[in-house]
Amino acid sequence: MSGTITLVLVPAAAIAGIGFALVQWFLVSRVKVSTDSSEEGNGFAASLVDEGEEEEGLDRASVISKCAEIQNAISVGATSFLFTEYKYLGIFMVFFGFVIFLFLGSVGGFSKDSEPCTYSKGKLCKPAMANAIFSTTAFLLGALTSVFSGFLGMKIATYANARTTLEARKGVGKAFVTAFRSGAVMGFLLTANGLLVLYICIILFGLYYEDDWEGLYESITGYGLGGSSMALFGRVGGGIYTKAADVGADLVGKVEQNIPEDDPRNPAVIADNVGDNVGDIAGMGSDLFGSYAESSCAALFIASISSFGIQHDLSAMLYPLLISSTGIIVCMVTTLFATDFFVIKTETDVQPSLKRQLLISTVLMTVAIAIVSFVALPSSSTLFNFGNEKHVKNWYLFFCVASGLWAGLAIGYTTEYYTSNAYSPVREVADSCRTGAATNIIFGLALGYKSVIIPIFAIAVTIYVSFSLAGIYGISLAALGMLSTMATCLAIDAYGPVSDNAGGIAEMAGMGHKIRERTDALDAAGNTTAAIGKGFAIGSAALVSLALFGAFVSRAGIISVDVLSPKVFIGLLVGAMLPYWFSAMTMKSVGKAALKMVEEVRRQFNTIPGLMAGTSKPDYAACVKISTDASLKEMIPPGALVILTPLIVGTFFGVYTLAGVLAGSLVSGVQVAISASNTGGAWDNAKKYIEAGACDHAKSLGPKGSDPHRAAVIGDTVGDPLKDTSGPSLNILIKLMAVESLVFAPFFAAHGGLLFKLH
Repeated sequence: MSGTITLVLVPAAAIAGIGFALVQWFLVSRVKVSTDSSEEGNGFAASLVDEGEEEEGLDRASVISKCAEIQNAISVGATSFLFTEYKYLGIFMVFFGFVIFLFLGSVGGFSKDSEPCTYSKGKLCKPAMANAIFSTTAFLLGALTSVFSGFLGMKIATYANARTTLEARKGVGKAFVTAFRSGAVMGFLLTANGLLVLYICIILFGLYYEDDWEGLYESITGYGLGGSSMALFGRVGGGIYTKAADVGADLVGKVEQNIPEDDPRNPAVIADNVGDNVGDIAGMGSDLFGSYAESSCAALFIASISSFGIQHDLSAMLYPLLISSTGIIVCMVTTLFATDFFVIKTETDVQPSLKRQLLISTVLMTVAIAIVSFVALPSSSTLFNFGNEKHVKNWYLFFCVASGLWAGLAIGYTTEYYTSNAYSPVREVADSCRTGAATNIIFGLALGYKSVIIPIFAIAVTIYVSFSLAGIYGISLAALGMLSTMATCLAIDAYGPVSDNAGGIAEMAGMGHKIRERTDALDAAGNTTAAIGKGFAIGSAALVSLALFGAFVSRAGIISVDVLSPKVFIGLLVGAMLPYWFSAMTMKSVGKAALKMVEEVRRQFNTIPGLMAGTSKPDYAACVKISTDASLKEMIPPGALVILTPLIVGTFFGVYTLAGVLAGSLVSGVQVAISASNTGGAWDNAKKYIEAGACDHAKSLGPKGSDPHRAAVIGDTVGDPLKDTSGPSLNILIKLMAVESLVFAPFFAAHGGLLFKLH
């Protein structure tokens, strides 16, 4: 394939993805959250309740008006929080951008003279000053794209939640399609925007760098650093927000007052629904964008110092972008299977439809990657592999991508098995609630630890296969393969919080039992898909981090990492400890915020006359303020831990100790993240299993308010910070430290290890 065709295909796929997202948004917007007669007569869903499924005793206009009011409150709360959070992040972006410029510029004494290339011997490359300027620019662009992706996802989710509730009155199938299409909007906008901005960066930076591809793609790594740094604060801040509200709402509302989840009498209910959007939507969007940006940057950097870059083979060089472009097209086709080709008729059809998305996208993507690999890549090429040359064939690289792709499917299905209440592990956890909360906690922890086994074996096999075939470049391609169906993964992930909000709105709007049953079915499936999304994020983070680790080792000039060396071994120990330190900080933050929330909710129940009777309204704003203040304050220490660790270790202890820290955090962090996410997901679905009472076994544990149900609620509240704050944030920890180390590698190699130089 010629370079010109590649330069056209990549942006064309990105633009097509954006167009597809806009079409899905238009289809969602046809559901009107209004009682205005002019809107209802425009041919767009003229009657939401004309199919004989409206329950008796409900005033149609009143219900729609309530849905619109609640949706607006959630949207305003989420928007307000994100704008406040982004003000803090804007200050961080400017400060850290200056740090990048200062550190990288100092490598060459801020010289503007050309320097000998590191890998292309005998050639001159652009000065270190250029790397400082363009790396800083790439960092800012990556950060802005990450922020934009998270904000867009939140707006789409808050736009679709009430629409999903209203469509549930016409049947579960209509509601499912609305929720899934809104998730698809986020999935395609995020992947297409991420690809398009990265492509534009490469083209514009290339105008200056010209033939210096080594310098060009080294500066591009700042894009991944920007995306991941914003994702860290978004994940931690959003996670603290949502779980403070969720824990407070559950402990006082469900356990103490014995009122339903999302009951409008509960003062924390609006904050809880806002949290679903700022944590699970905005945070997850930024997280997966960061994974995509980092894996692409790692692959591009490694390729630039191999024969692809040295021989200026543009199609082969941009192979990582072609993988992502192909993924967008494949995911478009896959989406149609959920929204058009298969019709959801009953509640039991929801989860199989979502699972089918993963399988269909994986099969289609395998075929598409095979075609792209044989068209875009030369039949044989040479890759840089830690100072040596490795000869590879194009089908080697195809197997690297495919191994990551299928490992992602294995991780997704394993996560579903351990977190869905359709299978025995979660049902065993639910059954353990018969004897109280203690046994529920024991069974849940055991499930989480056990759920690590298959994903780790899948990652290990992928690493062995891809490294054997194509060295560290193969691992970066495996990471891209796992993320190649990201649009579909994000669609099924974002579907979950939209469905959760839809159920909350149905409860608060006073809709009947039949409607709530439908939204509960959507929510239960969405809870599992959210766990699958976290599994993908964690699995891809392991591969991305390893690829970035290899790129860092190459750029820092490290020949080998000897674990018996004291410098490396102390790094391993410290690195393995960091995920526990980070988890302790984030969980304690949720606990402190939840404590304030519980006290406030109790105060309102005790002091507001008529609150339990439903004759007066709670003060929702007070609970929203508690979550907002706590998350903004508490996200700073964990973020500082992750951001400062590579800078301190690299500067004072050198590149070998930093290599040990990166390896230790990777090995430890993946295990902790998977077990935490799956334990929390299992506890949540065990509670939902008891509440739904869909089978004889579940009915024997219920109903709501029974002792087993109370034990399940306690397990769920313990698991909330594990699955939505600490667990998902850990994958950002290991990625962010690795990409930060790569960006600052020139400085660490030139000036690092100050303490060891004193002896």
